[in-house]
Amino acid sequence: MTDSPEQEYDPGDVAVIGMSLRAPGARTKEEFWDNLVHGRESVSFLTKDDIHVDETLIHSPFYVRACGVLDTYDKFDPSVFGISDRMAARMTPENRLYLESAWESLEDGGYDPDRLKAEVGMYGANNPQTAAQYSSPPDRVSVGPEAIEASLAWSPDTMTSNALYYMGLTGEAVTVAAVCAGFHYAVHLACQSLLLGQSDLAIAGGALVRLPHPRGHLWEENRILSRDGHCRPFDANGTGTALSSGVVTVLLKPLGRAVADRDHVYAVVRGSAVNNNGVSAMAYGLAQPERLSACIAAAMEVGGVTPDTVSMYEANGLGLPMTDELEVHAATMAFGKQTATTSIGGVKGNVGHGGVVSGGFGAVKAALALYHRTLPATINLTEVNPDLDFPSTPFVPQIEGAHWDPEAGIRRAGVTSIGGGGYNAHLLLEEAPTPAERAPEEAGRPWLATLSAMDDDALARQRTRLRERLEADPGLRLDDVCFTLNLGRKVMARRWAAVVRSREELIAALSDDGARGPATSTAAAPRTDPDAFARTGDGIVPAGRDAGALAELAAAWVTGRQVDFDALHLGEAGRRVPLPTYPFQPRRFWRTDW
Repeated sequence: MTDSPEQEYDPGDVAVIGMSLRAPGARTKEEFWDNLVHGRESVSFLTKDDIHVDETLIHSPFYVRACGVLDTYDKFDPSVFGISDRMAARMTPENRLYLESAWESLEDGGYDPDRLKAEVGMYGANNPQTAAQYSSPPDRVSVGPEAIEASLAWSPDTMTSNALYYMGLTGEAVTVAAVCAGFHYAVHLACQSLLLGQSDLAIAGGALVRLPHPRGHLWEENRILSRDGHCRPFDANGTGTALSSGVVTVLLKPLGRAVADRDHVYAVVRGSAVNNNGVSAMAYGLAQPERLSACIAAAMEVGGVTPDTVSMYEANGLGLPMTDELEVHAATMAFGKQTATTSIGGVKGNVGHGGVVSGGFGAVKAALALYHRTLPATINLTEVNPDLDFPSTPFVPQIEGAHWDPEAGIRRAGVTSIGGGGYNAHLLLEEAPTPAERAPEEAGRPWLATLSAMDDDALARQRTRLRERLEADPGLRLDDVCFTLNLGRKVMARRWAAVVRSREELIAALSDDGARGPATSTAAAPRTDPDAFARTGDGIVPAGRDAGALAELAAAWVTGRQVDFDALHLGEAGRRVPLPTYPFQPRRFWRTDW
């Protein structure tokens, strides 16, 4: 592992500094990781009453009532983005999910879109079929304002440009069409933009809602959908996978810049590669081992790493023996003969196949495995397929969870995604560099912590979520928390602030429903003298750093004054840390007829 972030970083390294995920059984990446380490399967097995479509199929002996159900797939909080209810109803579910997820990734990275002076590339994959199933294409007989609005809300192409617009950002906007490899292609293109200097930051991801939702599938022999609804990667009894929905986005920045900006780094994209089988495919839509192998090897070559240092391989892993054999064969050719052992796993056993976002599930699993130094088990793997001949490969199935202690001394993970139509993609991830040592927090020093939301109910949920995070993670430093809250959150109408000297004081202030003690809020703030503060071009600054001066600043801020928080934290050692993101209050926006 890197000993010091002061070193010269490889100019090709890209840091993952923020992540957002919604998957079957998980509304957050933290819930997703908890499901993985506890071996939970999140594919739902539906009753007939759960399924309101497929009436002519549901009694077929080959109809499988299994689905990766996405909670709140039909809901959205338009108020945060200034979107009207009419526009929200017209937006496809993937447009809405991607927008909220992109916001969460930016906040998870500790950045406020209103104060971000950067070109932000926006890359995302979606499923054009979803838009067609959600509603008919807008009527383009007229090209007046209403028709244009409907087109922008409905079109799969505008998913990324909508995200830039409604988040108040500028930069590139590219909506990717690469079927089930879409997430990986989005990340690959985002990294290219960052490395070419076209973007300062990039958000990349994918969103898919299978419509109608929820529904089962028809099983057909030797096809990718499972006979019993369970996905069993690398298992002799595997019959395929179930279909699921979800959204994943990641916030990316060149690693050297991320370290200099005191960003939190989950993992590093060391290399990426994409290709297509073209005419070389054995059968159109199936993996072609030589082409997939070339893609995996290219990502390692781009990253300048040798296969024996890659100790985790997150497979595409459909759970169908034929496709698993093709993938393991391809990966073995790319890794070559080596003595080191590489863990191999597949997240589709947990959440099913999420189409364009399936690679995102695998990438988040790998990034969090690097972050937590833990290899989650591959569930539903009870009888390893002997035809895979794992003893003659570099791979060992990860049947049980384990601490990740690599032989090479550094943790690296390869993540493969394969799309119908011959799309291959591979991401090579590496653990984050060790942060530089710094002085302990100043004991007894007062700090200003701020929160804001659209309304008092959301503000109360903000306080609860932050308190719960502080209680759950005793390693969070107070200076980091305040630095992140003050600089990394959009300022909204209803506000809360506290001047505290310790984590314990902050937890107590967050728990107190009154406006006494160290906390003050919009609803009950004392008056302040507008001439009592110095000003910069970005707002007022306190007269000092003592508790009294900060309390006056807090009172001014909660009553609507603009504060120059950059000046407040000038010269301090605070770092951005992951904290709870905005508590969206989603309402249902959905058509009722199919």
